[in-house]
Amino acid sequence: MKCFSSLLFLGCIAHVASAQIVEQPDPLRPSTPTPDSTATDSVKSQPAAPVTPIFRYRLTADGTVTAGNVTRTLLQLSSAIDYELSRQIKLSTTPSFVFGKQNGILAEREWLGDLRSTFRYEDRLYYLAFGSFERSNLRRISKRWTAAAGIGYKLINRKRAYLSLTNVILQERTDFAELNDINIFRNSARLFGEYTFGGDRWTVTHTAFYQPALGQRNIRWNATLSVQVKLSALLSLRSTVANAYESVVVPGRKNNDFRLTGGFVFEKK
Repeated sequence: MKCFSSLLFLGCIAHVASAQIVEQPDPLRPSTPTPDSTATDSVKSQPAAPVTPIFRYRLTADGTVTAGNVTRTLLQLSSAIDYELSRQIKLSTTPSFVFGKQNGILAEREWLGDLRSTFRYEDRLYYLAFGSFERSNLRRISKRWTAAAGIGYKLINRKRAYLSLTNVILQERTDFAELNDINIFRNSARLFGEYTFGGDRWTVTHTAFYQPALGQRNIRWNATLSVQVKLSALLSLRSTVANAYESVVVPGRKNNDFRLTGGFVFEKK
């Protein structure tokens, strides 16, 4: 474990950013379909055998250290965990933490924790409900609670290509440090895709959220694109480009943030 931690620290590659993004979770795709599964919800002639609970996870770490005219340190840790209780129910979480300083002044200290439940996740049409908690020094958010429920639909579900669209109604309570608090409902649409190439050595993943408030002018959206290459069965190198936008921010903060990161991924599918 010490060797792996050292690799994560020494191997982190270049990080270019205007600021750290308060972003939505980067999920694990559902398990690869078994040979007898299909892309439809047709009834199989044989009853399905009982399923042993499946635990899957992904851990990602990246960061940067610069010294000279500008002294900057940044560490990003994120994870995605799935626990498949049965063929009908799956629990998931994607906690993350970011810490960064620039010229000795705290710039980023971002927390995100969530818990999601997905029902009938093996079917083309499935249902989900989740809650999350978020804090952001970058955007001066003291607390942000969300709760949501809705449906998802698998547009493509193949071994080397997956594409899904989800739509949920989301309630958000945000406690800003320097702005009136808000308590609103949003419609949240997400497009998520994952594709593998080169004998599963290369993986391309994209996630896009569009979250307009209902009944008022308040929009959030973000999108990420990641390219990942396997170094071993469990360890991969990944680079991600991401952009996020919030129409309502505290004074002195910009609406849009962009970043380009690279780091290592430890994953068990």
